[in-house]
Amino acid sequence: MKFIGITGGVGAGKSEILKFIQKNYDARIILADEVAHELMKPGTACYREIKKAFWGEDIFKPSGEFHPEKLAAVIFSGENKRRRLNGIVHPAVKEEILEIYRQELKKGKISYLILEAALLIEDGYDKICDRLWYIDTDKDVRRRRLKESRGYSDEKIDEIFASQLPKEVYREYCSQVIDNNGTLEETIVKVREAFAREERSQVE
Repeated sequence: MKFIGITGGVGAGKSEILKFIQKNYDARIILADEVAHELMKPGTACYREIKKAFWGEDIFKPSGEFHPEKLAAVIFSGENKRRRLNGIVHPAVKEEILEIYRQELKKGKISYLILEAALLIEDGYDKICDRLWYIDTDKDVRRRRLKESRGYSDEKIDEIFASQLPKEVYREYCSQVIDNNGTLEETIVKVREAFAREERSQVE
């Protein structure tokens, strides 16, 4: 089993690529955001730590769950708060992903474990994954997609872009770069080629 991490800027089109991989390859997909969401539900250790760290903040629904928009507003109101939350959530997510990896390795039933995470490089997943892949999409394409699919303003998009690593850093860490500036069909051809290269490297 090969453990591959896939990353790219917001709006790079990773979701469609992951859907294609799920359908056409013997792979399990892990989304870091979904793992984080599960770990932040009431009753978990992560939830209790966040509740303690942000006690007094208006970030809860009547059900006791975190209110996503209110939590986001609080953590983006200051760097210290963002670091405090990340310091709780990110290590817990990484440990959960490592546990999934260990379980799948033990089962030996799949060929690929695919992890999608926006902060793949920042959180040190290059030390865990066998390979990192970068979905390379130009900023103007990403901007158009974010406006069409999420209704983001230019100001919000600029803020997101400024918070992410430069393209050069992604290319430095990632062994495969998949250009996703064209049609989905064109991208699929490149994804197939990337898997073919991985399969050849296993044989070699």
